Amino acid sequence: MKKDDCIFCKLANGEIPTNSIYEDEQFRVILDAAPATKGHALILPKDHFADLYEIDEDVAASAMKLAKKLVKHMTEKLHCDGFNLVQNNGECAGQSVFHFHLHLIPRYENDQAKILWTPTNPDPEEQKALCEQLKL
Repeated sequence: MKKDDCIFCKLANGEIPTNSIYEDEQFRVILDAAPATKGHALILPKDHFADLYEIDEDVAASAMKLAKKLVKHMTEKLHCDGFNLVQNNGECAGQSVFHFHLHLIPRYENDQAKILWTPTNPDPEEQKALCEQLKL
């Protein structure tokens, strides 16, 4: 189901022109309009899901399978040295468009793109307690 006021629904369903590199019945993959690196693309489901919390599990699994297929293809075509897959959920996590999307970011030696964080040094006892809290 599409959401009428969602820009990514419109992009995914061909209502707005894009630089599309792949399309099937479930997804459209487009080049990012403001890429982090050459070839940066977005996997967009054609149905609307705000984020990972809402997306159907089968659609999420299909998105990851498609990501693997595209990463292999794009690595061959772009001769990149690696890939980041980025998927943000919530404004504080960097999500700016509330339609699930998966970034495929080709990485090149010395490309200067920053998708990093500063590692912390947690207390071992706190980590153990957190581990217990998070176990399924």
